[in-house]
Amino acid sequence: MTTSEINKFMQEAIIEGRKAIPHCFPNPPVGCVIVKDHEIIARGHTNEPGKDHAEIMALKNLPQGIDSFSMFVTLEPCSFFGRTPSCAKEIVKTKVASIYVGIIDPHEKNNGQGIAILKASSIQVQVGILQEQITRELEPYLIKK
Repeated sequence: MTTSEINKFMQEAIIEGRKAIPHCFPNPPVGCVIVKDHEIIARGHTNEPGKDHAEIMALKNLPQGIDSFSMFVTLEPCSFFGRTPSCAKEIVKTKVASIYVGIIDPHEKNNGQGIAILKASSIQVQVGILQEQITRELEPYLIKK
């Protein structure tokens, strides 16, 4: 996939994430798109607290029988069980081949641990896609303690 395509799909994830505002509060408005053969085939965004995160919503919207897809998500998938199960651990159960992440989640319970879970499962991970733009948009929602 070219840099231009990667940026285009991450931009679509950013747009998807904006759909979460304001109902996702206090969670960040994360967006996710799933791509197969250079086409978006599923989308998701953060829902109300206790409901699906962006990645899980996108996976639930994925057509049946799809394998070897790429996922674009604006914020690192969560590694811990809070109100919902770990998104990183749920992603590992799928047929994702690669995941592109905008920024690392600075939350002390995550902060790179979601990425570590994905990499440990041999999923190709690339971090920092449209990082400056995503940081500006998500900064007010991120927990840094």
